[in-house]
Amino acid sequence: MPTFTLIWFIGGAVLCLIELFLPSAFVAFMMGISAFIVALLSQFGLPLWLQVVAWLFFSTVLTLLSRRYLQPQRRKSKIRDAIVAETLTEIPPGQAGRVLYEGNSWRAKCDDEKITVPPHQRVYVVRREGTTLIVMPENSLGFSH
Repeated sequence: MPTFTLIWFIGGAVLCLIELFLPSAFVAFMMGISAFIVALLSQFGLPLWLQVVAWLFFSTVLTLLSRRYLQPQRRKSKIRDAIVAETLTEIPPGQAGRVLYEGNSWRAKCDDEKITVPPHQRVYVVRREGTTLIVMPENSLGFSH
């Protein structure tokens, strides 16, 4: 009958191989590494329930750490770099219209729900909410080009 140490080593190897063939953003790999750690700890005679708890703990901690340190940083939005757009259609108060931003037509709403923004007006992108740009007319912000 195999010992718990051998079972944890085999389980760890299987989980690491699963990550190799079915990438899961390092989750299976971290679970495999955790199994190797528990295999080493099992040699100290820990009861099985404590081994399982240790495996769950190490799996969670290592997965969270891998997300923080091994995942690529998300690219920042270009909206912060290029904030000028032009309205294609009128943006009625409290409703949506269309703006031309970075060569593409976007759904847009005015940040001030009392303002009507006419077509072919230069606007500034204040923020983005999903696929809708929140804009303010150039003249309402006191800017001029």
